[in-house]
Amino acid sequence: MLRKVKKEETKKEQVSENKQVSFGLVPHITEKATFLGEKNAYVFKVEPEFNKIMVRQAVKKQYNVEPARVRIINIPGKMVFIRRRRAQKAGYKKAVVYLKKGDKISL
Repeated sequence: MLRKVKKEETKKEQVSENKQVSFGLVPHITEKATFLGEKNAYVFKVEPEFNKIMVRQAVKKQYNVEPARVRIINIPGKMVFIRRRRAQKAGYKKAVVYLKKGDKISL
């Protein structure tokens, strides 16, 4: 029985590592994000459970660049009207990643 428990624990660890790399970062391209890109800051939509450390690791693995600073912004959902009924639009989490002067990310 002890062997089965150890196998399950290793599977959980592998899933969490893969989730950081495979999902994680989606570039959030807007007019404001484009202006930030000129100042060496990049905006990404991230998974709701991501924190600054996980975003930093994902940027490092995906783009081979070391972030200087990471800011996280939680965007709340909005109330909308659909056919005279109220509904909730889903919110999301956004990360602003600042890089050092010489570094760049091609999106």
